[in-house]
Amino acid sequence: MFVVFVSGTIAGLALFVMQHFTIIPLIESAESYEAAQHADSGTRHEEEDWQPVEGWERTSFTAITTILTGIGFAAILFGALALAWAPVNAGRGALWGLAAFACFGLAPAVGLPPQPPGTAVAGLAERQIWWIGTAVATATGLWLLAGKKRGWPLRIAGVVFLLLPHLIGAPTATGPSAVPAQLVRRFAITSLATTCLFWLLLGTVGGFLYSRYEPDQG
Repeated sequence: MFVVFVSGTIAGLALFVMQHFTIIPLIESAESYEAAQHADSGTRHEEEDWQPVEGWERTSFTAITTILTGIGFAAILFGALALAWAPVNAGRGALWGLAAFACFGLAPAVGLPPQPPGTAVAGLAERQIWWIGTAVATATGLWLLAGKKRGWPLRIAGVVFLLLPHLIGAPTATGPSAVPAQLVRRFAITSLATTCLFWLLLGTVGGFLYSRYEPDQG
């Protein structure tokens, strides 16, 4: 739990800082395009019952949410590492962090890339189901492929699991998009880059702490 809370807090805080200077400006630009589209069409954008106001309140809530998310992902990552019964160090943690990025970031982004506000998207339930299925299938495929004593049938099954979500296909987006394609591409690339750095930092820091405070492991 010490490793989970410390590594999750450090990685989550680092992700917040990276996003504050890279992702947030792109989101604000996308929101301005979205507002302009609603103004041109004469429609009002439906507001939620409550949302943090711009400035300190929105920034602080974003920071808290990002750190809590980092702690949650750290629990998943190092819980899985503990179940693997393998020695943990910074290098192994980094490798598992990259594998987690492939499961939770890269593989889902092939069909559903990160998108800023104001873009055309598919239904929320359909996106959530496909995202979860892709993450689970990718994790299963990597587990079947990475084992040292896996036979060819299991390795073939691992490849099938990796390809299956993309053969099924992600939900199709519907509706108009108010955001320029160039901004959408920048947002997707920047989001994936910061997410990759988050997972790499999470695995490295957590692996180092794990080896530091658990000298008799494995």
